[in-house]
Amino acid sequence: MREKRTEPAASQRVVRSRGRGAWFFACALSLMLVFSGLVGCAPQGTSSSSTQEAHYNAGTYTGVGSGNGGDITVEVTFSDTAIESIDVVSQSETPTVATGALETLPEDIVKYQSLGVDTMSGATLSSMGLIAAVTDAVEQAGGDASALKKVPTSEQSTATVEKEADVVVVGGGGAGMAATIRLQELGKHVILVEKTYRLGGSISVSGGNQVVTGSKLQQEAGVTDDSAESMIEDFQANGEDICVPELISLYANNVGETTDWVHEFCRVEYNMEGGLHDLAEYTHDRELAYAGGGAGATESLRTAVAESGAEVLLSTTADKLTTDNGAVTGLVATAKDGTTYTIKADSVVLATGGYGNSDEWLTDELKDTSLYYGLASSTGDGLTMATADDVNAATRMLEYAKRYPNGVEVSAGRAKSTIDGNILVWPMSAILVNPEGERVVNEKASNHDILEAEVEQTDSMLYLLMDQENYDVWSTKLKDTGFSEKAVEGWLEENGSSTPVFAHGDSIEDLAKTVGMDAATLQQTIDAYNAGVDAGTDEFGRSGEYLQNKIGDGPYYLVEQKPRYATTMGGLVINESLQVMNTSDQPIAGLYAAGEVVGGVMGSNSPSGANNGWALTSGKLAAEAIAQN
Repeated sequence: MREKRTEPAASQRVVRSRGRGAWFFACALSLMLVFSGLVGCAPQGTSSSSTQEAHYNAGTYTGVGSGNGGDITVEVTFSDTAIESIDVVSQSETPTVATGALETLPEDIVKYQSLGVDTMSGATLSSMGLIAAVTDAVEQAGGDASALKKVPTSEQSTATVEKEADVVVVGGGGAGMAATIRLQELGKHVILVEKTYRLGGSISVSGGNQVVTGSKLQQEAGVTDDSAESMIEDFQANGEDICVPELISLYANNVGETTDWVHEFCRVEYNMEGGLHDLAEYTHDRELAYAGGGAGATESLRTAVAESGAEVLLSTTADKLTTDNGAVTGLVATAKDGTTYTIKADSVVLATGGYGNSDEWLTDELKDTSLYYGLASSTGDGLTMATADDVNAATRMLEYAKRYPNGVEVSAGRAKSTIDGNILVWPMSAILVNPEGERVVNEKASNHDILEAEVEQTDSMLYLLMDQENYDVWSTKLKDTGFSEKAVEGWLEENGSSTPVFAHGDSIEDLAKTVGMDAATLQQTIDAYNAGVDAGTDEFGRSGEYLQNKIGDGPYYLVEQKPRYATTMGGLVINESLQVMNTSDQPIAGLYAAGEVVGGVMGSNSPSGANNGWALTSGKLAAEAIAQN
């Protein structure tokens, strides 16, 4: 590795290898390098207290805060003057996202005696939930929580470090990890830059499924008649016939080989016992689950990156691409501790994910009608860098996102899904009504059909209507699927006067008043549904097994249901060699893109398992295109 510092800083060592044979030799040092990026998320100053006169009632107190996956419970031990220890005793956060935050933040709070420590990029909601839980304990112990929120002194580095590599990969999700592993396998020296504290990205929090058309695994599972042509037809039908032909063809013709490479070389295990999934979107069974879900696949990919000998810079944000006469020559990045990296490279691969959490790149329609439930780190960084004046990359289809119904707005613009609870109450007697109190769709229709009905209603929303028996089952499931019991109770106390709407009433008239709905219309809707149960037929086509029970006696509940999305479908324009194209439809020398940052591959929507498959396939193909040039 070639490196130059303009100011002294801690040394880093990188092992370079030429293929799989040298990987195990490099493993230990590479793992040290990968995890060294975690320290960048903690304050880098002295360990002096942020308040000089803290006073507590000594003892151990239990605090609770609301994280991304539900309640986070901590036990905090205090002396008369200090926070002595913090133990996380229960939580339901996503392991691949929140582990670092739940391990590191308690240490930082004790070290700095401060609640003003940095949250961890990529685990912001989990970080905030943990800090809220400790705040709760501080207040119980008689401490001054507001004084403790003073940010501890941080000594930011002013060093500038110059590095060189064959390739810089920006983004450590599925596409970025696949590109890195394959490039190293092909003998290229890679620096992988990831802005969060841990590699993983969207694949780590996904449902853990992948399209495997044409792979050995698909054949072993009993499907031998699938084809790239069939896959293309299915994807075009699902994506409103606007998939970019050359890109969906590239995907369909290479995902099988990629799957075999991911399985055999990267050692990602698939759940062969569970078999291929029978899905309505596909004319052939072509989706497999990862063993251990998205988290399991991510752990295998992280290990493969570590073993590859690539240099990994965690908690380091790529700021801008560097250029020379229109060609990309590297990038400038900033680490959490303030260190600036200027990296010179022959090629740059943008694998920065989507733009679902970006006000700049989202269209007004998406922002106004839909809630986001994806990664906080999906802020369109790759789009911003590539469309700078000196790079001039083209974009397309930015108006599309993969949307679902059944979201509730747990914070401004942010959603959680009630789908698991909804599934339990459809066989009972729950129904969907619009803000006027009318049914407009079969509750057991596809997500696509429910979404289409939902966005046509006032404020692009529906309500889930339940009697007490339904609500008891539904709300119990919510607590198992990432909703804080404390938060739900608070929403019910607000009774429809705030977001999200969780309204209740002893009678239908009382319920309707809470949300400004016409009570007579709502009663007519309920009467019509109940009459359908008696007759065994439903005006919206709800089938018999979901038409067994009438809506019963009160109290009654209405819960908002809004469109939600995590994956954006638009992005950069690329050619079949994964090169990013400029606004004159010419390839930009030295610049490639892979994964969700690429636009138009699957048109307006992506079927199940498609995004993970594209991430891995495009990352591998980008690496091979670079190696061939």
